[in-house]
Amino acid sequence: MPTLYELTKILRTKQAGPFEMTMDLIFHDEESYIRTKASGVITKELIASLYQLGVEDIRVLRWFDAANALKITVPRWHPSGSPGETDLYADQQHALLEDIQIPLEIDEEKLERARRTAQEEEVKDST
Repeated sequence: MPTLYELTKILRTKQAGPFEMTMDLIFHDEESYIRTKASGVITKELIASLYQLGVEDIRVLRWFDAANALKITVPRWHPSGSPGETDLYADQQHALLEDIQIPLEIDEEKLERARRTAQEEEVKDST
């Protein structure tokens, strides 16, 4: 099974102000993006578990079909620059995402639904 590290051309975290960090995942191509989205692997529950947060703490988990991208925003463990902070710019936190495995075998119905959603969003964006 390929990992998110293998499927993305950009996999990064960065600060989103002093109290939040954002994760950007931009996939190599539409097929990798659609397969990852359709797999259902990336969920609020998974992100909460990886980053030791409550599911309700996940502020944003948004798929951007037109850009083959996923954005996730979560609260930081410590405010940027405060005592105990070990990553001032939150740019080292993506490592927890790198090894997430995405199955190659995905139900055709799920794949088609993910493709249709992407096409509908593309039409909406162009109007």
